[in-house]
Amino acid sequence: MPTVEITEHTVRAGRHTTAYLAAGPEDGPLLIFVHGWPELAISWRHQLPVFAGLGFRVVAPDMRGYGRSTVYAEHSAYAQEHIVADMIDLLDGLGRERAVWVGHDWGSPVVWNVASHHPDRCWGVASLCVPYWTLERGFDQVLALVDRDLYPADRYPYGQWDYQVHYVEDFDAATTVMDTDPYALVKALFRKGNPAGLGKPAVTATTRADGGWFGGADRAPDIRADHDVASAVDLAAYAAALARNGFAGPNAWYVNHDANAAYAARAHNGGELEMPVLFLHARYDYVCETVGSRLAEPMRQHCRDLVEHVLDCGHWMAQEKPFEVNAALIAWLVERVDRRARP
Repeated sequence: MPTVEITEHTVRAGRHTTAYLAAGPEDGPLLIFVHGWPELAISWRHQLPVFAGLGFRVVAPDMRGYGRSTVYAEHSAYAQEHIVADMIDLLDGLGRERAVWVGHDWGSPVVWNVASHHPDRCWGVASLCVPYWTLERGFDQVLALVDRDLYPADRYPYGQWDYQVHYVEDFDAATTVMDTDPYALVKALFRKGNPAGLGKPAVTATTRADGGWFGGADRAPDIRADHDVASAVDLAAYAAALARNGFAGPNAWYVNHDANAAYAARAHNGGELEMPVLFLHARYDYVCETVGSRLAEPMRQHCRDLVEHVLDCGHWMAQEKPFEVNAALIAWLVERVDRRARP
């Protein structure tokens, strides 16, 4: 396969500027890859050249608050309604009516909301780790789906989502810890899934009781990097962007649950999705635990054309298991989306 050139671009609307990476023929079927916290467009570095080489036009934006895209001081600027508008502006700027949208982590609520509010701009939607009808509908929705056998309410009132309450209760403290040493933070975060955690509470379930992130320490621990997930060059790129912009923007995505729930309530067709949907479960993702819990059940009720696969990996699926992720996406595109995505 010939070398694929990945180029940098920006779309400037009156309300926002989105920076993005792009590759592949400009007239190819369009795939838009949407990253989560605390990442960048380069999180899709294993997907962009593969799909571009297959003839797709692939685009991966730096999301609001990240990388070269606009950063905002107000927490409310990071509500889903504004972020989805960024993506529609991006699609318009690309001169396209529709795309296949692929999201991970907080990128998943974004692509779910694109699909549910703008189905006419969507050939299909795929999500890694975060199922539909969960985070995009606000905190109460995920809280109701906590596995109370694993997280008894008297000990773990917020289940594995306790860390999100920490952002709401002590945003500045949570952010300062991360801003102190972004490189140590990304080294600590980007790691393979660990099978030893199966059946045990996630470490995020005791964030508040522990005094904050990392047991109340003033910075992330300086531990050895897991280069099976992110190389030294990748980690340096993440850290440089986060050091430049700070964590206040990325972390503000977590404190708009009420606004997000109100937005989700206005979805087209009551939120029912009729386009092709792909969901990839991560067996060793203990925060977005979807294999043994009820977290994915609402998605099955509200998606008419759903394909699911379980991968033996942790949360950073696209970086830990790129071959398996790419294979699942390709099979789904061929079998379910097919020529619908062609311009």
